[in-house]
Amino acid sequence: MNSVLHQDLHDFENILEQAKQQGIDFLNNLENVPTSTTYKIEAKRSLNETGLGSVETLREFNERLAPLMVSSPGPRYWGFVTGGSTPASIVGDWLASVYDQNAQGINGQGGNSALIEFETINLLLQLLNLPDTFLGGFVTGATMSNFTSLGVARQWLGAQFGKDFAKNGISEKINIFTATPHSSSVKSLSMLGIGSHNFTLVKTIEGNREAIDIQDLEKNIEALNGKPFILISSAATVNTADFDDFKAISKLKGKYKFWWHIDAAFGGFAAVSEKYQHLVEGWEGADSITIDCHKWLNVPYESAFYLINKEHVNLQIETFQNSNAPYLGNPLENFNYLNFLPENSRRLRALPVWFSLLAYGKEGFCDLVEKSTSLALHFGNALIEQDSFELLAPIRLNNVCFTLKGDHNQEKVSSFLFALNERGNVFMTPTVYQNKKGIRASFVNWRTTENDIKIVIEEMKETLLDLEI
Repeated sequence: MNSVLHQDLHDFENILEQAKQQGIDFLNNLENVPTSTTYKIEAKRSLNETGLGSVETLREFNERLAPLMVSSPGPRYWGFVTGGSTPASIVGDWLASVYDQNAQGINGQGGNSALIEFETINLLLQLLNLPDTFLGGFVTGATMSNFTSLGVARQWLGAQFGKDFAKNGISEKINIFTATPHSSSVKSLSMLGIGSHNFTLVKTIEGNREAIDIQDLEKNIEALNGKPFILISSAATVNTADFDDFKAISKLKGKYKFWWHIDAAFGGFAAVSEKYQHLVEGWEGADSITIDCHKWLNVPYESAFYLINKEHVNLQIETFQNSNAPYLGNPLENFNYLNFLPENSRRLRALPVWFSLLAYGKEGFCDLVEKSTSLALHFGNALIEQDSFELLAPIRLNNVCFTLKGDHNQEKVSSFLFALNERGNVFMTPTVYQNKKGIRASFVNWRTTENDIKIVIEEMKETLLDLEI
Protein backbone atom coordinates (compact mmCIF):
# COMPACT_ATOMS: atom_id res chain seq x y z
CA MET A 1 0.00 0.00 0.00
CA ASN A 2 1.19 3.51 -0.81
CA SER A 3 2.73 5.09 2.31
CA VAL A 4 0.54 8.24 2.23
CA LEU A 5 -2.59 6.18 1.74
CA HIS A 6 -1.48 3.88 4.56
CA GLN A 7 -1.07 6.88 6.86
CA ASP A 8 -4.56 8.10 5.93
CA LEU A 9 -5.96 4.68 6.75
CA HIS A 10 -4.28 4.80 10.13
CA ASP A 11 -5.58 8.34 10.74
CA PHE A 12 -9.05 7.77 9.25
CA GLU A 13 -11.05 8.66 12.37
CA ASN A 14 -9.19 11.95 12.86
CA ILE A 15 -9.63 12.85 9.18
CA LEU A 16 -13.38 12.27 9.27
CA GLU A 17 -13.67 14.15 12.57
CA GLN A 18 -11.97 17.20 11.05
CA ALA A 19 -14.24 17.05 8.00
CA LYS A 20 -17.31 16.64 10.23
CA GLN A 21 -16.35 19.66 12.33
CA GLN A 22 -15.74 21.75 9.24
CA GLY A 23 -19.19 20.82 7.94
CA ILE A 24 -20.81 21.72 11.26
CA ASP A 25 -18.99 25.06 11.36
CA PHE A 26 -20.14 25.89 7.82
CA LEU A 27 -23.76 24.97 8.45
CA ASN A 28 -23.89 26.76 11.79
CA ASN A 29 -22.54 29.90 10.12
CA LEU A 30 -24.76 29.90 7.01
CA GLU A 31 -26.35 33.21 8.01
CA ASN A 32 -22.96 34.89 7.58
CA VAL A 33 -21.72 33.04 4.50
CA PRO A 34 -22.20 35.25 1.41
CA THR A 35 -24.71 34.23 -1.25
CA SER A 36 -22.30 35.45 -3.96
CA THR A 37 -18.56 35.81 -4.21
CA THR A 38 -16.09 37.51 -6.53
CA TYR A 39 -13.26 35.27 -5.29
CA LYS A 40 -11.43 33.44 -8.10
CA ILE A 41 -8.62 30.92 -8.41
CA GLU A 42 -6.26 30.33 -11.35
CA ALA A 43 -7.32 26.66 -11.52
CA LYS A 44 -3.83 25.73 -12.74
CA ARG A 45 -2.36 24.01 -9.70
CA SER A 46 0.41 21.52 -10.45
CA LEU A 47 -0.14 17.93 -9.35
CA ASN A 48 2.39 17.02 -6.65
CA GLU A 49 4.48 13.86 -6.95
CA THR A 50 4.07 12.16 -3.59
CA GLY A 51 0.69 13.39 -2.36
CA LEU A 52 -0.14 15.57 0.62
CA GLY A 53 -2.37 13.23 2.60
CA SER A 54 -5.93 14.07 3.60
CA VAL A 55 -5.21 16.42 6.52
CA GLU A 56 -2.82 18.61 4.55
CA THR A 57 -5.15 18.55 1.55
CA LEU A 58 -8.02 19.70 3.75
CA ARG A 59 -5.85 22.56 4.96
CA GLU A 60 -5.12 23.65 1.38
CA PHE A 61 -8.80 23.33 0.49
CA ASN A 62 -9.67 25.71 3.32
CA GLU A 63 -7.05 28.21 2.18
CA ARG A 64 -7.67 28.16 -1.57
CA LEU A 65 -11.03 26.60 -2.43
CA ALA A 66 -13.38 27.10 0.53
CA PRO A 67 -13.77 30.84 -0.27
CA LEU A 68 -15.45 29.78 -3.53
CA MET A 69 -18.32 28.23 -1.56
CA VAL A 70 -21.48 30.32 -1.20
CA SER A 71 -24.46 29.75 1.07
CA SER A 72 -26.54 27.96 -1.58
CA PRO A 73 -28.06 25.76 1.18
CA GLY A 74 -28.87 28.89 3.18
CA PRO A 75 -32.14 30.71 3.85
CA ARG A 76 -31.67 33.61 1.43
CA TYR A 77 -30.44 31.76 -1.65
CA TRP A 78 -33.59 32.20 -3.72
CA GLY A 79 -32.20 31.44 -7.18
CA PHE A 80 -32.60 28.32 -9.33
CA VAL A 81 -35.30 26.81 -7.06
CA THR A 82 -32.56 25.59 -4.72
CA GLY A 83 -33.43 23.65 -1.59
CA GLY A 84 -31.05 23.27 1.33
CA SER A 85 -29.96 20.01 2.89
CA THR A 86 -31.84 18.91 5.99
CA PRO A 87 -29.95 17.10 8.80
CA ALA A 88 -31.48 13.74 7.87
CA SER A 89 -30.61 14.12 4.19
CA ILE A 90 -26.98 14.90 5.05
CA VAL A 91 -26.81 11.75 7.17
CA GLY A 92 -28.13 9.75 4.23
CA ASP A 93 -25.75 11.44 1.79
CA TRP A 94 -22.70 10.85 3.97
CA LEU A 95 -23.64 7.22 4.48
CA ALA A 96 -24.20 6.79 0.75
CA SER A 97 -20.54 7.77 0.31
CA VAL A 98 -19.37 5.58 3.18
CA TYR A 99 -21.17 2.46 1.94
CA ASP A 100 -20.28 3.33 -1.69
CA GLN A 101 -22.78 0.99 -3.36
CA ASN A 102 -23.41 0.71 -7.08
CA ALA A 103 -27.20 0.64 -6.85
CA GLN A 104 -28.29 -1.65 -9.67
CA GLY A 105 -29.66 -5.07 -8.75
CA ILE A 106 -32.34 -6.27 -6.34
CA ASN A 107 -32.07 -10.05 -6.30
CA GLY A 108 -28.57 -11.27 -7.06
CA GLN A 109 -25.09 -11.70 -5.66
CA GLY A 110 -22.76 -8.73 -5.46
CA GLY A 111 -25.21 -6.31 -3.85
CA ASN A 112 -28.95 -5.71 -3.62
CA SER A 113 -28.86 -2.09 -2.50
CA ALA A 114 -31.31 -1.11 -5.24
CA LEU A 115 -34.00 -2.55 -2.98
CA ILE A 116 -33.54 0.65 -0.96
CA GLU A 117 -34.33 2.58 -4.13
CA PHE A 118 -37.45 0.50 -4.73
CA GLU A 119 -38.61 1.22 -1.19
CA THR A 120 -37.83 4.92 -1.49
CA ILE A 121 -39.81 5.25 -4.72
CA ASN A 122 -42.72 3.51 -2.97
CA LEU A 123 -42.48 6.04 -0.11
CA LEU A 124 -42.45 8.91 -2.61
CA LEU A 125 -45.56 7.60 -4.33
CA GLN A 126 -47.29 7.61 -0.93
CA LEU A 127 -46.09 11.16 -0.21
CA LEU A 128 -47.36 12.38 -3.58
CA ASN A 129 -50.62 10.38 -3.45
CA LEU A 130 -49.76 8.56 -6.68
CA PRO A 131 -50.70 4.93 -7.46
CA ASP A 132 -48.16 2.12 -7.55
CA THR A 133 -48.73 1.78 -11.28
CA PHE A 134 -45.50 3.75 -11.75
CA LEU A 135 -41.99 2.34 -11.88
CA GLY A 136 -39.39 4.86 -10.75
CA GLY A 137 -35.67 5.38 -10.33
CA PHE A 138 -33.16 8.03 -9.30
CA VAL A 139 -31.08 10.19 -11.64
CA THR A 140 -28.98 13.33 -11.22
CA GLY A 141 -31.58 16.01 -11.86
CA ALA A 142 -34.57 17.15 -13.87
CA THR A 143 -32.58 17.11 -17.11
CA MET A 144 -31.79 13.40 -16.83
CA SER A 145 -35.27 12.63 -15.55
CA ASN A 146 -36.79 14.38 -18.56
CA PHE A 147 -34.24 12.65 -20.80
CA THR A 148 -35.14 9.21 -19.41
CA SER A 149 -38.89 9.79 -19.69
CA LEU A 150 -38.76 11.33 -23.16
CA GLY A 151 -36.40 8.57 -24.28
CA VAL A 152 -39.12 6.03 -23.56
CA ALA A 153 -41.68 8.37 -25.15
CA ARG A 154 -39.55 8.39 -28.31
CA GLN A 155 -39.55 4.57 -28.31
CA TRP A 156 -43.32 4.53 -27.77
CA LEU A 157 -43.88 6.81 -30.73
CA GLY A 158 -41.72 4.63 -32.95
CA ALA A 159 -43.71 1.57 -31.87
CA GLN A 160 -46.90 3.25 -33.12
CA PHE A 161 -45.35 3.02 -36.60
CA GLY A 162 -44.00 -0.48 -36.03
CA LYS A 163 -40.45 0.90 -35.73
CA ASP A 164 -37.71 0.39 -33.13
CA PHE A 165 -36.07 3.82 -32.87
CA ALA A 166 -33.62 2.67 -30.19
CA LYS A 167 -32.09 0.05 -32.48
CA ASN A 168 -32.50 1.61 -35.90
CA GLY A 169 -32.71 5.33 -35.32
CA ILE A 170 -35.52 7.82 -35.80
CA SER A 171 -37.21 7.25 -39.14
CA GLU A 172 -40.56 8.99 -38.65
CA LYS A 173 -41.50 12.55 -37.81
CA ILE A 174 -41.94 13.04 -34.09
CA ASN A 175 -44.68 15.52 -33.25
CA ILE A 176 -44.38 17.22 -29.87
CA PHE A 177 -46.74 19.77 -28.31
CA THR A 178 -45.93 21.96 -25.33
CA ALA A 179 -46.74 25.46 -24.08
CA THR A 180 -44.05 26.60 -21.62
CA PRO A 181 -41.33 23.93 -21.55
CA HIS A 182 -38.41 24.12 -19.17
CA SER A 183 -35.01 24.34 -20.83
CA SER A 184 -34.12 20.88 -19.51
CA SER A 185 -36.89 19.34 -21.61
CA VAL A 186 -35.67 21.18 -24.68
CA LYS A 187 -32.11 20.03 -23.98
CA SER A 188 -33.38 16.46 -23.66
CA LEU A 189 -34.95 16.66 -27.12
CA SER A 190 -31.56 17.71 -28.45
CA MET A 191 -29.73 14.84 -26.73
CA LEU A 192 -32.33 12.32 -27.93
CA GLY A 193 -31.79 13.29 -31.55
CA ILE A 194 -35.33 14.63 -31.82
CA GLY A 195 -34.12 18.21 -32.13
CA SER A 196 -34.28 21.14 -29.73
CA HIS A 197 -36.45 23.09 -32.21
CA ASN A 198 -38.64 20.17 -33.15
CA PHE A 199 -41.74 20.97 -31.14
CA THR A 200 -44.90 22.97 -31.64
CA LEU A 201 -45.74 25.68 -29.13
CA VAL A 202 -49.38 25.56 -28.12
CA LYS A 203 -51.05 28.80 -27.08
CA THR A 204 -51.26 29.61 -23.39
CA ILE A 205 -54.47 30.58 -21.63
CA GLU A 206 -55.30 34.24 -22.19
CA GLY A 207 -54.39 36.65 -19.45
CA ASN A 208 -51.41 36.36 -17.17
CA ARG A 209 -50.97 32.61 -17.64
CA GLU A 210 -48.32 30.13 -18.81
CA ALA A 211 -50.59 27.08 -18.88
CA ILE A 212 -51.72 25.22 -22.00
CA ASP A 213 -54.82 26.49 -23.76
CA ILE A 214 -56.70 23.18 -24.02
CA GLN A 215 -58.81 24.32 -26.98
CA ASP A 216 -55.73 25.29 -28.99
CA LEU A 217 -54.08 22.01 -28.01
CA GLU A 218 -57.04 20.07 -29.35
CA LYS A 219 -56.95 22.05 -32.60
CA ASN A 220 -53.30 21.08 -33.04
CA ILE A 221 -54.10 17.47 -32.25
CA GLU A 222 -56.91 17.32 -34.80
CA ALA A 223 -54.57 18.72 -37.45
CA LEU A 224 -52.43 15.56 -37.08
CA ASN A 225 -55.30 13.44 -38.43
CA GLY A 226 -54.77 10.61 -35.97
CA LYS A 227 -50.97 10.57 -35.93
CA PRO A 228 -49.41 9.89 -32.52
CA PHE A 229 -47.60 12.63 -30.65
CA ILE A 230 -45.87 13.53 -27.38
CA LEU A 231 -47.26 16.13 -24.98
CA ILE A 232 -44.90 17.85 -22.53
CA SER A 233 -46.91 19.57 -19.81
CA SER A 234 -45.96 21.50 -16.68
CA ALA A 235 -46.62 21.17 -12.98
CA ALA A 236 -45.32 24.64 -12.04
CA THR A 237 -43.62 26.65 -14.76
CA VAL A 238 -40.27 28.06 -13.78
CA ASN A 239 -41.26 31.74 -13.80
CA THR A 240 -44.74 31.81 -12.30
CA ALA A 241 -45.36 28.26 -11.03
CA ASP A 242 -48.36 27.85 -13.35
CA PHE A 243 -49.96 24.42 -13.80
CA ASP A 244 -51.50 22.86 -16.86
CA ASP A 245 -55.03 21.49 -16.50
CA PHE A 246 -54.37 17.80 -15.88
CA LYS A 247 -58.02 16.86 -15.60
CA ALA A 248 -58.67 18.27 -19.07
CA ILE A 249 -55.58 16.55 -20.48
CA SER A 250 -56.76 13.27 -18.93
CA LYS A 251 -59.98 13.59 -20.93
CA LEU A 252 -57.97 14.12 -24.11
CA LYS A 253 -56.12 10.88 -23.37
CA GLY A 254 -59.44 9.10 -23.79
CA LYS A 255 -59.90 10.57 -27.28
CA TYR A 256 -56.42 10.68 -28.82
CA LYS A 257 -53.25 8.59 -28.97
CA PHE A 258 -50.33 10.35 -27.28
CA TRP A 259 -47.61 10.07 -24.67
CA TRP A 260 -48.24 12.42 -21.78
CA HIS A 261 -45.17 13.65 -19.92
CA ILE A 262 -45.34 16.01 -16.93
CA ASP A 263 -42.37 18.10 -15.87
CA ALA A 264 -43.14 18.45 -12.16
CA ALA A 265 -39.60 19.23 -11.04
CA PHE A 266 -40.75 21.21 -8.01
CA GLY A 267 -44.48 21.66 -8.54
CA GLY A 268 -45.21 17.98 -7.98
CA PHE A 269 -44.79 18.57 -4.27
CA ALA A 270 -48.03 20.56 -4.29
CA ALA A 271 -49.57 17.10 -3.89
CA VAL A 272 -48.44 16.85 -0.25
CA SER A 273 -50.66 19.77 0.83
CA GLU A 274 -54.45 19.73 0.99
CA LYS A 275 -54.35 23.44 0.12
CA TYR A 276 -52.55 22.87 -3.17
CA GLN A 277 -53.10 19.26 -4.21
CA HIS A 278 -55.92 20.35 -6.53
CA LEU A 279 -53.21 21.76 -8.79
CA VAL A 280 -52.06 18.24 -9.71
CA GLU A 281 -55.46 16.58 -9.77
CA GLY A 282 -55.52 14.13 -12.67
CA TRP A 283 -51.75 13.77 -13.01
CA GLU A 284 -51.92 10.07 -12.14
CA GLY A 285 -53.01 9.51 -15.76
CA ALA A 286 -49.64 10.60 -17.13
CA ASP A 287 -47.26 8.21 -18.88
CA SER A 288 -44.21 9.77 -17.23
CA ILE A 289 -43.40 12.36 -14.58
CA THR A 290 -40.21 14.24 -13.67
CA ILE A 291 -39.59 15.35 -10.07
CA ASP A 292 -36.50 16.88 -8.42
CA CYS A 293 -35.52 16.01 -4.86
CA HIS A 294 -32.81 18.65 -4.47
CA LYS A 295 -35.49 21.28 -4.73
CA TRP A 296 -38.47 21.06 -2.35
CA LEU A 297 -37.44 17.77 -0.74
CA ASN A 298 -34.31 19.60 0.49
CA VAL A 299 -31.71 16.89 -0.09
CA PRO A 300 -28.18 17.48 -1.45
CA TYR A 301 -27.52 17.84 -5.17
CA GLU A 302 -27.67 15.63 -7.37
CA SER A 303 -31.06 14.03 -6.78
CA ALA A 304 -34.14 13.58 -8.92
CA PHE A 305 -36.37 10.71 -9.96
CA TYR A 306 -38.52 9.71 -12.89
CA LEU A 307 -41.83 7.88 -12.81
CA ILE A 308 -42.92 5.87 -15.85
CA ASN A 309 -46.14 3.89 -16.05
CA LYS A 310 -45.41 0.19 -15.69
CA GLU A 311 -47.38 -0.60 -18.84
CA HIS A 312 -44.41 0.83 -20.78
CA VAL A 313 -41.78 -1.35 -19.09
CA ASN A 314 -40.87 -3.21 -22.28
CA LEU A 315 -40.38 0.07 -24.14
CA GLN A 316 -38.16 1.28 -21.31
CA ILE A 317 -36.01 -1.84 -21.57
CA GLU A 318 -35.80 -1.48 -25.36
CA THR A 319 -34.55 2.08 -24.84
CA PHE A 320 -31.93 1.48 -22.15
CA GLN A 321 -31.07 -2.24 -22.07
CA ASN A 322 -27.36 -2.86 -21.68
CA SER A 323 -26.91 -5.11 -24.72
CA ASN A 324 -23.25 -5.84 -23.91
CA ALA A 325 -24.09 -7.67 -20.67
CA PRO A 326 -25.98 -10.87 -21.62
CA TYR A 327 -24.91 -12.48 -18.34
CA LEU A 328 -27.52 -10.33 -16.57
CA GLY A 329 -30.28 -12.48 -18.03
CA ASN A 330 -33.89 -11.50 -18.75
CA PRO A 331 -34.31 -7.84 -17.68
CA LEU A 332 -37.78 -8.48 -16.30
CA GLU A 333 -36.87 -11.64 -14.39
CA ASN A 334 -33.56 -10.25 -13.10
CA PHE A 335 -34.23 -6.55 -12.52
CA ASN A 336 -31.24 -4.28 -12.84
CA TYR A 337 -31.44 -0.50 -13.16
CA LEU A 338 -28.81 -0.39 -15.89
CA ASN A 339 -31.50 -1.81 -18.20
CA PHE A 340 -34.00 0.90 -17.26
CA LEU A 341 -32.12 4.21 -17.33
CA PRO A 342 -29.05 5.84 -18.93
CA GLU A 343 -26.39 5.12 -16.31
CA ASN A 344 -24.49 1.85 -15.90
CA SER A 345 -22.79 3.10 -12.73
CA ARG A 346 -24.76 4.97 -10.10
CA ARG A 347 -24.37 5.79 -6.44
CA LEU A 348 -27.08 5.08 -3.89
CA ARG A 349 -28.90 8.40 -4.49
CA ALA A 350 -32.03 7.06 -2.85
CA LEU A 351 -30.49 7.01 0.63
CA PRO A 352 -30.66 10.77 1.44
CA VAL A 353 -34.29 10.74 0.30
CA TRP A 354 -35.09 7.61 2.34
CA PHE A 355 -33.63 9.23 5.46
CA SER A 356 -35.58 12.43 4.82
CA LEU A 357 -38.92 10.74 4.26
CA LEU A 358 -38.66 8.60 7.38
CA ALA A 359 -37.27 11.44 9.50
CA TYR A 360 -39.91 14.07 8.67
CA GLY A 361 -42.88 12.15 7.30
CA LYS A 362 -45.89 13.48 5.42
CA GLU A 363 -46.55 16.18 7.99
CA GLY A 364 -43.02 17.52 7.85
CA PHE A 365 -43.06 18.00 4.09
CA CYS A 366 -46.59 19.38 4.13
CA ASP A 367 -45.40 21.99 6.63
CA LEU A 368 -42.39 22.80 4.44
CA VAL A 369 -44.49 23.28 1.30
CA GLU A 370 -47.12 25.39 3.03
CA LYS A 371 -44.52 27.50 4.84
CA SER A 372 -42.69 28.15 1.57
CA THR A 373 -45.84 29.26 -0.21
CA SER A 374 -46.77 31.49 2.73
CA LEU A 375 -43.34 33.11 2.62
CA ALA A 376 -43.69 33.72 -1.12
CA LEU A 377 -46.96 35.59 -0.51
CA HIS A 378 -45.36 37.51 2.34
CA PHE A 379 -42.47 38.57 0.12
CA GLY A 380 -44.83 39.57 -2.69
CA ASN A 381 -46.85 41.77 -0.32
CA ALA A 382 -43.65 43.33 1.02
CA LEU A 383 -42.57 44.19 -2.54
CA ILE A 384 -45.89 45.87 -3.31
CA GLU A 385 -45.67 47.92 -0.12
CA GLN A 386 -42.33 49.37 -1.23
CA ASP A 387 -43.89 51.03 -4.28
CA SER A 388 -40.63 50.54 -6.20
CA PHE A 389 -41.51 47.08 -7.49
CA GLU A 390 -44.38 45.37 -9.28
CA LEU A 391 -45.37 41.75 -9.63
CA LEU A 392 -45.25 40.40 -13.16
CA ALA A 393 -47.64 37.55 -12.34
CA PRO A 394 -49.86 36.34 -9.51
CA ILE A 395 -48.13 34.25 -6.84
CA ARG A 396 -49.60 30.79 -7.43
CA LEU A 397 -47.27 28.70 -5.31
CA ASN A 398 -43.69 29.42 -4.24
CA ASN A 399 -42.20 31.57 -7.01
CA VAL A 400 -42.31 35.36 -7.02
CA CYS A 401 -41.76 36.96 -10.43
CA PHE A 402 -41.36 40.74 -10.22
CA THR A 403 -39.58 43.75 -11.67
CA LEU A 404 -38.78 47.39 -11.02
CA LYS A 405 -41.91 49.49 -11.24
CA GLY A 406 -42.43 51.51 -14.40
CA ASP A 407 -41.40 50.87 -18.00
CA HIS A 408 -38.75 53.57 -17.69
CA ASN A 409 -36.89 51.34 -15.22
CA GLN A 410 -36.70 48.30 -17.49
CA GLU A 411 -33.15 49.14 -18.56
CA LYS A 412 -32.11 49.23 -14.89
CA VAL A 413 -33.39 45.79 -13.85
CA SER A 414 -30.20 43.93 -14.70
CA SER A 415 -27.91 46.41 -12.97
CA PHE A 416 -30.16 46.44 -9.90
CA LEU A 417 -30.13 42.65 -9.59
CA PHE A 418 -26.37 42.49 -10.15
CA ALA A 419 -25.75 45.07 -7.43
CA LEU A 420 -28.20 43.37 -5.06
CA ASN A 421 -26.65 39.93 -5.53
CA GLU A 422 -23.15 41.33 -5.19
CA ARG A 423 -23.95 42.54 -1.68
CA GLY A 424 -23.92 38.85 -0.73
CA ASN A 425 -26.97 38.71 1.54
CA VAL A 426 -29.43 37.33 -1.01
CA PHE A 427 -29.28 35.67 -4.40
CA MET A 428 -32.06 35.82 -6.98
CA THR A 429 -32.06 35.07 -10.70
CA PRO A 430 -32.92 37.22 -13.73
CA THR A 431 -35.69 36.29 -16.12
CA VAL A 432 -37.79 37.64 -18.97
CA TYR A 433 -41.55 37.32 -18.66
CA GLN A 434 -44.00 38.53 -21.32
CA ASN A 435 -41.21 40.57 -22.92
CA LYS A 436 -40.31 42.30 -19.66
CA LYS A 437 -37.05 41.95 -17.79
CA GLY A 438 -37.75 40.53 -14.38
CA ILE A 439 -36.39 38.92 -11.24
CA ARG A 440 -37.40 35.58 -9.80
CA ALA A 441 -37.32 34.53 -6.15
CA SER A 442 -38.07 30.92 -5.31
CA PHE A 443 -38.97 29.76 -1.81
CA VAL A 444 -38.11 26.10 -1.15
CA ASN A 445 -35.48 26.17 1.60
CA TRP A 446 -36.43 24.72 4.99
CA ARG A 447 -34.37 27.39 6.83
CA THR A 448 -36.06 30.48 5.37
CA THR A 449 -38.11 32.64 7.77
CA GLU A 450 -40.01 35.92 7.72
CA ASN A 451 -36.94 37.57 9.23
CA ASP A 452 -35.00 36.64 6.08
CA ILE A 453 -37.59 38.49 4.02
CA LYS A 454 -37.18 41.52 6.26
CA ILE A 455 -33.40 41.39 5.73
CA VAL A 456 -33.79 41.10 1.95
CA ILE A 457 -36.26 43.98 1.70
CA GLU A 458 -33.79 46.20 3.55
CA GLU A 459 -31.02 45.08 1.19
CA MET A 460 -33.22 45.95 -1.79
CA LYS A 461 -34.03 49.39 -0.40
CA GLU A 462 -30.36 50.15 0.14
CA THR A 463 -29.51 48.94 -3.35
CA LEU A 464 -32.15 51.28 -4.83
CA LEU A 465 -30.62 54.18 -2.91
CA ASP A 466 -27.08 53.29 -4.01
CA LEU A 467 -28.15 53.19 -7.66
CA GLU A 468 -30.41 56.24 -7.26
CA ILE A 469 -33.38 54.41 -8.77
